[in-house]
Amino acid sequence: MAVTSIPRRLEPPRQSFFLFGPRGTGKSRWLGERFPHAAATFDLLDEAVRVELLADPAAFAHKLEGLRAGSWVVVDEVQRAPVLLNTVHRFIEKRRLRFVLCGSSARQLRRRGVNLLAGRAVERRLHPFTASELGERFHLEEALSVGTLPLVWSADDRAESLRAYVQTYLAQEIQAEAAVRGLPSFVRFLPVAALFQGQVLSVSALARDSGVPRSTLQAYLEILDQTLLTFRLEAYRPRLRVKEVAHPKLYWADAGLVRAFKRNLGPVHEEERGALFEGWVAQSLRAMNDYVGLFDDWHYWSSHGSRGTVEVDFLLRQGKRFVAIEAKAARRFKPEMLKGLQAINELPGVARRLLVHGGADSWRTDDRIEVMSAGRFTSEIERGL
Repeated sequence: MAVTSIPRRLEPPRQSFFLFGPRGTGKSRWLGERFPHAAATFDLLDEAVRVELLADPAAFAHKLEGLRAGSWVVVDEVQRAPVLLNTVHRFIEKRRLRFVLCGSSARQLRRRGVNLLAGRAVERRLHPFTASELGERFHLEEALSVGTLPLVWSADDRAESLRAYVQTYLAQEIQAEAAVRGLPSFVRFLPVAALFQGQVLSVSALARDSGVPRSTLQAYLEILDQTLLTFRLEAYRPRLRVKEVAHPKLYWADAGLVRAFKRNLGPVHEEERGALFEGWVAQSLRAMNDYVGLFDDWHYWSSHGSRGTVEVDFLLRQGKRFVAIEAKAARRFKPEMLKGLQAINELPGVARRLLVHGGADSWRTDDRIEVMSAGRFTSEIERGL
């Protein structure tokens, strides 16, 4: 299936910006479609271009000298030559050029120079395909099985494409950039980290299960975040008269990546479906928030009381208003699925409570909890909740 036939929701700003996204989200294609007439384009995946500019950074400035004020300049895979940001900064300030600075890893930029552009370049993110982007081509079970990365979605053999993705990630993002000292231990860590999809992150448990020291493990988790494969959701801190959990939850940016790093690309087993479904809901919220602005902040909510632990997967803040969302992969509704949403009704400002489930029906309960299918959920976040 041709990726070019699937329009993306991301709209470029009018000023210079960083464009981040995991490998395989179609950033280069998006740049070609949105900036076909850029005054200059530098593809740092081209080793000849990268070597030339690193060997003589003045050559980069020389190529920009004659461009008209307000012109767009595209620098793809900018993390491969972060020293160029000094020149970018200068030409934004003195020549009013506008830059698109694209990358699949924020690691090198965070370490070396992105602060030079503070206030002069905003950030945008490109995500795997959303259900709304795919439209009628979206199928939940397929999204849970192989994910929705454009690189994988357009492949003839999606499972093989995911296996190749893992090898490319290790070779280009980890080994080539010397991100870790011991590659074997990082490789051993990855499938265990994938098992923590949608779970409260216990560093001690992850260290024990992967056989990696805690100090090293923290660095590994940061690498996953910085290469944009994972993100963390913090607990909601204010109290409801009971003790709140403080550890974050770990999510992966795509279900296909979770399964590829677990080395399990066969049919989806029921025991993994719940975590994959919750991760899909999390990533859908995250992507649509980046594209259209769904919420001001988000957390998960979990409390320990006299009746045990109650939890709600996602608590979105919109000004003084809250939207609580619980994700349940089960195709058949059970009343106990509502336990967390019933408990969180005590929180001041909760305006909507949504249960997103794996079934096909949608309705409202007597106590005004909205039970909805994945398709209905997609429509709701399109409208802004």
